[in-house]
Amino acid sequence: MNSEDSYDAALDLLRRLNPSRLEHHLKNLIQLEPTLAEDLLSSVDIPLTIKRDPKDSQKEYLCCDYNRDADSHRSPWSNEYFPELSEQDLEESPFPSEPLRKLEILFNDSFDVYRDLYYEGGISSAYLWDVADDTSNIVRDFAGVVLFKKSNQSSSSWDSIHVLEATFENDNEVTYRITTTILLRLDKDNSIKLSGNLSRQTEKTVTINASNNADQINIAHITNVGSMIEDIEYQMRILLEAVYFEKTRDIFHETKNGAVSTEQKNKTAHEEIIKGLQSL
Repeated sequence: MNSEDSYDAALDLLRRLNPSRLEHHLKNLIQLEPTLAEDLLSSVDIPLTIKRDPKDSQKEYLCCDYNRDADSHRSPWSNEYFPELSEQDLEESPFPSEPLRKLEILFNDSFDVYRDLYYEGGISSAYLWDVADDTSNIVRDFAGVVLFKKSNQSSSSWDSIHVLEATFENDNEVTYRITTTILLRLDKDNSIKLSGNLSRQTEKTVTINASNNADQINIAHITNVGSMIEDIEYQMRILLEAVYFEKTRDIFHETKNGAVSTEQKNKTAHEEIIKGLQSL
């Protein structure tokens, strides 16, 4: 089996295994076939983990493959990797350019407000990276990821992962492409457990005035991306209600009605046996 076939087989296997143990299954597959590690880690979304930034008042941030270098993760707050990397590793570690870093800070501040309004808690983080060498102080083409996590003391959690790409088609038009994955895990007092994920892609071309300065273009980027993420999350919440909650309710009622029907049949059979005994 060649590497491509092994990769397809690994993805197919992950789709069939229990999604609540996705991290465990992914780790086992990587141990079984180490050459697939990079491809699997970059293509399979797993629940987001949380770290604290010791350089910024222990502020929490989210970790994923997009802000990882070796075993360290870059904080969006201090723009440093933790655990700290050696000087040699830092020279090769990915960092956003200075203009993009300004936009990244704006993304984090803006989506922190969004998180507070829509999630009423939880954690958010945004990471951006350059897709081309550009010495201009105005951000043009770039890519990034916006992350949200909401969880409680049980194992229930909601993770939203929005991978985005912004490309200038010409001087005044920008196309935004966003791939969204929501990982949902519900655990109701160990009586009802639901786990799974849902992914969708969307694309939108927007006009931006090229004569604006860098700050105005940055605000346009965050406004356009923010409105798209808001629409995507609303639509996917509706889909999740239909996929998870409605189907679960139908199965529950059907199972319950089946149990009632069986109980009624047993009761009828019991009454007939009693009548037969009384006629003896």
